[in-house]
Amino acid sequence: MKRRSSHHSDHSLKDAESAVPPSSPKPAPSGGLRALLLRSSGYSLYVLALLLVVYLLNQLDRYMLAVVARPSAQDIHFGDQGCLLNDTVSSTLEETNCSNCTDRTTCLSLVDAGGSAGCKWDYTGTGTQYDILAGPIFVLVYTIAGVPLGIAADLYNRKLLLCGCLLIWATCVVLTGLAEQYWQLAALRFGVGFGEAGCTPFATSLLADYFSPELRGTALGVYNWGIYFGYSLSYAVGNFITEADIMGMGWRWAYFVSGGPGIILSIVMLFTLREPPRSGVTASKDSPQASLVKKLPQVIRLFCRPSILLLSLGGAIRNAAGYVWSYNTETYFESIGQTPAQIGTYMSWIPMVSGSVGVLVGGFVSDRVVSRVGPHGRVWVIVASQLLAAPFVFCVLFLKPPWAYVCLIPTYIIGEMWIPITLAVLVELVPAEVRTTIVALYFFITTNIGGNMPLLVNPVKQAFKNAGHTEVEALRDTLYLFYPGEYVLGALIYVLALLALRRDLRKAQTERTPSKRSSLGNTATINPAYEGGE
Repeated sequence: MKRRSSHHSDHSLKDAESAVPPSSPKPAPSGGLRALLLRSSGYSLYVLALLLVVYLLNQLDRYMLAVVARPSAQDIHFGDQGCLLNDTVSSTLEETNCSNCTDRTTCLSLVDAGGSAGCKWDYTGTGTQYDILAGPIFVLVYTIAGVPLGIAADLYNRKLLLCGCLLIWATCVVLTGLAEQYWQLAALRFGVGFGEAGCTPFATSLLADYFSPELRGTALGVYNWGIYFGYSLSYAVGNFITEADIMGMGWRWAYFVSGGPGIILSIVMLFTLREPPRSGVTASKDSPQASLVKKLPQVIRLFCRPSILLLSLGGAIRNAAGYVWSYNTETYFESIGQTPAQIGTYMSWIPMVSGSVGVLVGGFVSDRVVSRVGPHGRVWVIVASQLLAAPFVFCVLFLKPPWAYVCLIPTYIIGEMWIPITLAVLVELVPAEVRTTIVALYFFITTNIGGNMPLLVNPVKQAFKNAGHTEVEALRDTLYLFYPGEYVLGALIYVLALLALRRDLRKAQTERTPSKRSSLGNTATINPAYEGGE
């Protein structure tokens, strides 16, 4: 293996050219999941399965807060108070009758036709304190820790780092079930954010080294099943375990059940997961610290490319739609009269099945498209999927259950293709030795913007209420803006990213000519096998 060239452009070009066999100018069309199973080693598939379970636990633990927000708020006493349906008494009143009451006196005096008082004034599991737990406390450490952890993954053993992160966040989740005060919830949520910060950057980097470029999109699609398996399980565990009221501890056992497996899995991974060789990275005698200093200018230069910045912004807006919906799903359906059992019955399988199909189809389609028209074809798939999904997202809020739940099926199948495709494009645009750092920066942007977007829900909802909307109408209209609205806005930003990507691809092609190579810096990092479609 050759030593590092003093010219970044020569080095990055060689990295790109080594990513595929020289005799194959274009990767063979992928066969999706079947090709992944047939063309991958048994151990690579085992690694994929391990990382899938890790990501499942990541999402399960993250969204447990949203599902058990109301019972935990009523137990620990945090957040806003409001008028709620009292399910401990027999009454013909519905949740919407109670939620429209704006003060305690009116709430407690509300009776049904038979004279039964069916409402109570209690903590709702919403409000600023809840939003801080869901947003800034988690997002702050998640994003800030993600960048140094991503840099560390480019320098040190990724397996050990991932096992350590998993152990930290799983332990914090279990301890959350023992919390008695709000500050304890906040401190443990901070620990969950720190641990989860390393999950996807480490896992994406490992998968990129275990699977070839033509299978990478499908592999990332399978890995991203974890989002929907974990998210769906949060509703199953959070609602049904809480209702089971094991040992009289209600919502606390939901945290015990979701956090415990992570501790066990971290030990299993420590002894069975192998650190793979980093593909496309040349040998270096530099210390990790010296390598980091040398890489920083390259990382900054790469991330300042318009294509990568716009991909990150598009992902951030689309991610924001997901965060807003995820942290308000239980609240919204409860506000229109759905019980926790009804919500759990639908939400425990719809995201899992539909979302998993969506990311797998997205990875498969993007792998097929990229073999014909280049990486910009992947971005076209993202744009089309978001615009096609937007009407179904609108109907989730417009229609009543069960049709609102039914509309979530095409929403997830079509609308969730963007996740593996964006990651696949990102790892193809940068050299292997800084891949994890770039992915960490990508998540820094998408999570900071997306993760803090739920903070805007309450102010906007209050503005609608001041304009004369009821509580339910105000929440629904707010979600119209932040849920289907951000699908459309994200698609428009991806169109701009597509234009910038074409420019970067042309620049990389020009750079490979001898007269231009030395003057255009380090932009030839795009795999040449993917440029045939330009």
